[in-house]
Amino acid sequence: MGWGDAFENHSGYAEATCDRLACAGAAMPTSPPAPRFKLSRIPRGRFVLSLVLALALVVLWSAIGAHDSKTWLVENALVPVLLLLLGLSYRALPLSRVSYSLIFLFLVLHEIGAHWTYSLAPYNEAWNAVFGVRLNDVLGLERNHFDRLVHFSYGLLFAYPIREVFLRLANVKGFWGYFLPFDLTLSTSTLFELVEWIAVLMTAPEVGMAYLGTQGDEWDAQKDIACAMVGALVTMGVTAAINARYKRDFAREFLRSLEVKHARPLGEDSLDRARAEV
Repeated sequence: MGWGDAFENHSGYAEATCDRLACAGAAMPTSPPAPRFKLSRIPRGRFVLSLVLALALVVLWSAIGAHDSKTWLVENALVPVLLLLLGLSYRALPLSRVSYSLIFLFLVLHEIGAHWTYSLAPYNEAWNAVFGVRLNDVLGLERNHFDRLVHFSYGLLFAYPIREVFLRLANVKGFWGYFLPFDLTLSTSTLFELVEWIAVLMTAPEVGMAYLGTQGDEWDAQKDIACAMVGALVTMGVTAAINARYKRDFAREFLRSLEVKHARPLGEDSLDRARAEV
């Protein structure tokens, strides 16, 4: 019996029950609530495949007619590495649909930046076409801040997938389940700034400067890292708030994670104990 048959039989039973209760003067039962949409009901393989196909179309659009093809190639040098890691880990460590969706959204933003180069992304023109005024004028900004948006989005969108990996691989709990994803997000954002610096040294000057996109701001790297930090803080804060709302042992687990697990010092003391055991 299919879902439709079961629903029809249930409806017929409900109508007959209501008729009997009405005749008896009893209160009529309320109808069952309509089924809610649940992301978990979508088959994971089909969901991931749809994201992959959508991303392929976005990358194709980004590559065709890119403002600077050499800069586009440099901007996308790390994207295949990320996709390869996700593909190789899919069977052993498939992420949640939420995590895959967040990574997809970040890559879409990245491809938009790669298409025009980050310092020339036309968000002001798009905003002006819709609202009749440039967004920079509304916010009192001067430089193109699309790169700041993407760095903020890196922290905002990657902190949760990183947290999922930490929880499932390292079994971290409580405070460490929020601090370590934040810490890794911040450290990888810093590492990326070093990668940008190396890329500038290894490529042609015009390509390197277009890739770097400092737009004359000597504190560009520090501000980019700060944007990623704020994004990660927002995500971890929201995640903690949700867990505090729905997990009864949230506070107890958080406090227990800060308790000392091994009272004896490590370092030279641990080395002495190890030698004594040999």
